[in-house]
Parts: sequence; structure tokens; C-alpha cells
Amino acid sequence: MNTLFNLIVVVQVLSALIIIGLVLLQHGKGADMGAAFGSGASGSLFGATGSSNFMSKSTGVAAAVFFASTLALAYFGTQRGPAVGTGVMERAAAVKPTTGSGAVPATTTVAPAPVLPVTGSAAVPTTAAPAALPVPAAPATPGSSVPK
Repeated sequence: MNTLFNLIVVVQVLSALIIIGLVLLQHGKGADMGAAFGSGASGSLFGATGSSNFMSKSTGVAAAVFFASTLALAYFGTQRGPAVGTGVMERAAAVKPTTGSGAVPATTTVAPAPVLPVTGSAAVPTTAAPAALPVPAAPATPGSSVPK
């Protein structure tokens, strides 16, 4: 379906460029009046009267192709599914830590910060020591010697 979408985009761009070219090549209604007074601009590739019919019909066909491709792009644009990728924050929340060799265990506890009483103008820390954090044991590897 992606190649069909790209093909329709190419058809739309080409038809838009053709419409621009055809409109720029056409002469306006006032050009016939100038030719009547002898300006000599009436001579063209398709003759004095043939260019308006050919050019206007070609412009109409290119416009029909442009509108058809626009409708097709609108249809394909609504039929696409939701975006596959998510935002950075959703992916960061989905990552879970693993507990394997060398990984930090997920059950690490942290001691709360000591409460500082306010006396006078300076804060005095309490004398209570914070609780020690549990340290995971390093995994033993085969063939390694443990210093004594």
C-alpha cells in the first residue's frame, strides 16, 4: 500500500505542475482585443482560435486528475493505522530493571534522611546514625581466587 500511496503523490505533483504550465501558457480574454488592433500577438502554435479550446480542455483534464488524486490521498490518509512509535516518556516508563549478574537488585532500600530540628538561627543535626544499606554479594566466578 505504501507504493500505491507514493504513486498517487507523484501523480498529484505532476498534475499540479501541468496545471501551472497550462495556465501560464494560456492567454487571457484581453489578448484577443490587442490582436484586433494589429499587435501581432494572435499568431500562436495552435492558431488564432484553436489554442483556447485545446488549452482549456487540457487544463480541465489535469484538474480532474488533480482532484481525483487528492481524494485518493484523503482516503488513504484516513485508512492508516495509529502510529507505531510512542513517545520517549512512555518507553522510559516501560523499561524494567533486571536482576541478573552484575545488576542492581530492585529491592534496594534507602534510609530516610535525618530530621533536623530548628533552634535559633542555625540547624543542628541529630545524633542518630542512619541505617546501613544492604549490600548485595558479588557473584563468584569459576577460577577466581578470593583474597584472605
